Amino acid sequence: MPVDCHSSLGLKGVPPPRSKGLQMRRLALKLVFSASIGGLLQPNLAALQTKPYAAKEILPPAKRAARVQITEGPNLELSNGNSAIIRWTSNNPGGTDEHFGVVSYGTDPNNLRQMAKGHIRLNQNHSYTVFRVRLDGLRPGTTYYYAVDSMEADGTRDGVKSPVSRFTTPEPSKP
Repeated sequence: MPVDCHSSLGLKGVPPPRSKGLQMRRLALKLVFSASIGGLLQPNLAALQTKPYAAKEILPPAKRAARVQITEGPNLELSNGNSAIIRWTSNNPGGTDEHFGVVSYGTDPNNLRQMAKGHIRLNQNHSYTVFRVRLDGLRPGTTYYYAVDSMEADGTRDGVKSPVSRFTTPEPSKP
């Protein structure tokens, strides 16, 4: 048989709430109010506050992959007249969790002297890593050539250099 929470809260003469969720909230408020008045809530809070805080375990760096390979891309994800985003996926390179995707680029395929890096934190539980790097300061209507790589925070390269690819930034819109 269902319990009439509304009456048990001493709310006679007040119309019952329209939903069971509201009934449960009123019951919870009544219980908390009663417990705090009777001093019953105080010991429970004190017991919770005396438990020491334990930081989650920090894992050591993952074992470096024997061979890092690009499994998807690199591809142009987005481009406007002044910037572009290059995206690619590789197997998880391992090593330190702090990593960077690196894009070497320029307007001459034999002279990729400009570099952009995108920070990423490796997930040791994933077998793959998705890198995204933003290139800023590009010129509209210009063809750029690029190659990608990745590296640890200390500059150690993962040894996965892509072939040279290209994209052209869009021309500015004319009114």
